[in-house]
Amino acid sequence: MTQQDDAPRIRTEHPAPDIARIRLARPAKRNAQDPALLYQLDAALAAAAADTRVRVIILAADGPDFSSGHDLAAPFELPGPPTATLEGDFDAPGVEGHLAFECEAFLGLCRRWRELPKPTIAQVQGRVIAGGLMLVWPMDLIVAANDATFADPVAAFGVNGAEYFVHAFEVGARRAKELLFTGEPITAEEAHAMGMVNKVVDPGELENATLELATRIAARPAFGLRLAKTSVNRSQDAQGMQQAVDTAFALHNLGHANNLARFGTIIDTSAIEHVRRPGR
Repeated sequence: MTQQDDAPRIRTEHPAPDIARIRLARPAKRNAQDPALLYQLDAALAAAAADTRVRVIILAADGPDFSSGHDLAAPFELPGPPTATLEGDFDAPGVEGHLAFECEAFLGLCRRWRELPKPTIAQVQGRVIAGGLMLVWPMDLIVAANDATFADPVAAFGVNGAEYFVHAFEVGARRAKELLFTGEPITAEEAHAMGMVNKVVDPGELENATLELATRIAARPAFGLRLAKTSVNRSQDAQGMQQAVDTAFALHNLGHANNLARFGTIIDTSAIEHVRRPGR
């Protein structure tokens, strides 16, 4: 672990009674996720979960895009001790140390956020790419502007997809394959038709529509909401979601190992321009 830039990447607001709104605040980088952003977000979510004045949490983002995914220019190093797992030996050579990092910072945090014992709503505009899906999918509900798009083009890097691999559960098996095989984005309206997004609104209405939904939920009994959330999560788990995620995560790291053997890096960097091509 190394010392990283500690500039704020997250901002917490209280736009209404009982509501916390946590914003990704790295718009110049299109809210690309370096480890500092992920762990500042984790700390903000943990604080909102512990705050008895907060009944519903909104996850929003500054700028035109919700998140462009992992910041590939940032080191894969934790900014502090692990919080989601008991992983260690992050400096081990080969894929071993990187596997520990991804278990903690990617898969571990997503699972931790999914189990947050209060209702969560993602407020989404613009592009959500690969690792950006790992921020919205652990949330309970998604409200999207009609300019939002959702993409996971990273099969071009020689891996199967984003580390929190719940694609088939979010959009269905065949649409998940199309998403991954082509790298082409899903629009907000398409995501709504599939049940991945709860509500689609004009960009100018996004903030108010999300806050209105959060306020309606916050008026309901907190314990009942917690029991309902847990029941739905366990229903997904009973359908094999956690086992599917574990298998896909292992295959993801097999892809890293293959890339390391062939190219000397954990991703095939020759694909970066393909992944970034216009339209994403």
